[in-house]
Amino acid sequence: QVQLAESGGGLVQTGDSLRLSCAASGGIFSSLNMGWFRQAPGKEREFVAAISWSGGSLRYADSVKGRFTISRDNAKNTVFLQMNSLKSEDTAVYYCTAGGRLSVLNTSWDYWGRGTQVTVSS
Repeated sequence: QVQLAESGGGLVQTGDSLRLSCAASGGIFSSLNMGWFRQAPGKEREFVAAISWSGGSLRYADSVKGRFTISRDNAKNTVFLQMNSLKSEDTAVYYCTAGGRLSVLNTSWDYWGRGTQVTVSS
């Protein structure tokens, strides 16, 4: 069983940057594809970014492409989401996920963290 713990969320202003972290335990992190989803109030959970187990394949939602960067440190069992040029529409709870196939479908992922709140104030 893989446990995921997100951190780094907070309240920022439009245009600011924020870096989310997700620490994994209980599994072989270096063999897991990792991803980030987000869910805004009243909306469905949506795909943000994903990274393959090796870091060699990346995938981004069009809405964050060019602003967000996903990366991983297999030595520290941690995946990151660097978010730049934040917009009010980025406000959501951000969830770390593991075990999927770099899919945009949340049903394709096996493990989920509890989420971290990101609020972008204009």
